Amino acid sequence: MNALVVDDNQLNGRLVSVFLKRLGWEVQCVASGDAALQSLKGTRFDMVLLDLRMPVMTGEQACRTLRADPAHAGLYVVAFTAHGMAEERDRMRAAGFDELLIKPISFADVKSVCDHFFARAA
Repeated sequence: MNALVVDDNQLNGRLVSVFLKRLGWEVQCVASGDAALQSLKGTRFDMVLLDLRMPVMTGEQACRTLRADPAHAGLYVVAFTAHGMAEERDRMRAAGFDELLIKPISFADVKSVCDHFFARAA
C-alpha cells in the first residue's frame, strides 16, 4: 500500500511517515498541496494525508481538486490537522475528506485510520 503524506511541517510529516511504515506502508512526503497534486499525476497512491493549514494551497483546496478529478474517485483522503472542532469536521466531510486525523497523533491514531481504510476496501 502506498501513502502520500502532505505537510509543510517536516517533523509532523516524518512522524506520521514512521507510523505508516511500521504498519507496512510505502510512504512519500511532500510539503504542499500543489506538490501533492503533481505527485498524484505520476504515482498511484491508496491513501493521502493532507495537512489543512499550508501556504499557497490548503489541504481543503487540494482535496476539493482531487475529488473533482474522476481519476481519483476511490482515493482515501484524510485531513491531517491540529483543529478538530465539530464545525471544522463538518466542513472537512463536505470538502470530500474520508476521515480526520487530529494532531498531535499517536501510533494508535494512525493505526485506526489504516484500519478504517482496510475496512472500507474489504
